[in-house]
Amino acid sequence: MRIATWNVNSVRQRADHLATWLKERAPDVVCLQELKCVDEAFPAEAIEALGYNVAVHGQKTFNGVAILSKHPLSDVRRGLPGDDDDQQARYIEALVEAPSGATRVASIYLPNGNPIGTEKFAYKLAWMERLIAHARDLLALEEATVLAGDYNVIPEPRDARNPALWVDDALFQPESRGAFRRLCALGYTEAVRATTDADGVYTFWDYQAGAWQKNNGIRIDHLLLSPQAADRLASASIDKHVRAWEKSSDHVPVIVDLSDR
Repeated sequence: MRIATWNVNSVRQRADHLATWLKERAPDVVCLQELKCVDEAFPAEAIEALGYNVAVHGQKTFNGVAILSKHPLSDVRRGLPGDDDDQQARYIEALVEAPSGATRVASIYLPNGNPIGTEKFAYKLAWMERLIAHARDLLALEEATVLAGDYNVIPEPRDARNPALWVDDALFQPESRGAFRRLCALGYTEAVRATTDADGVYTFWDYQAGAWQKNNGIRIDHLLLSPQAADRLASASIDKHVRAWEKSSDHVPVIVDLSDR
């Protein structure tokens, strides 16, 4: 099973890119982030025409997450548990009912948190604590689970071309990185780092200051695998070439291939 995550940075603006990439890579499941549209405005018909089922948790102008699947989706859950007052559309989860067995998949758009020292950073850290609590509960189900998305966390210095540029950014703070480590330490495997120790592995290049042309990237899009999913890990890859497309998202797809049971 091929599962991918991609922050498309406005799904309506990148609808053609999304369709092209779906045809090119033929993933079984795709987790999308930063849709920037309400559910009704999501281009579901075009995606369904390519053979995908669609589950959306949208929001006007900001945020928004979705799961696309070639297989039926069940037990769809919208919103991260732990705060009934949180109206931001940043989490959707579903059970993918593949012939080889079910896999639970979540699409995550973790808060950016900038600037540091404001309520935005406090919200980011609180959101991460909620994610840790929910991820712990998911492990108790003993299912193959993939938590995929834009985590807005640079885990280690090697995950940035120039770490010094990020020392005052919420993505690289000790608190953010520590929470990410605690999430993984629950028993999740970070797919990309389970398959490579290489430097220069990035998933995001800013639109500013020629970041793409200089390869001044960071790695903030991750797929975390439960033990049952990690046992099936065959490969992980990053579709860097997509960033060179005209009017591309500033993120690129990250892919994990899981062997059949």
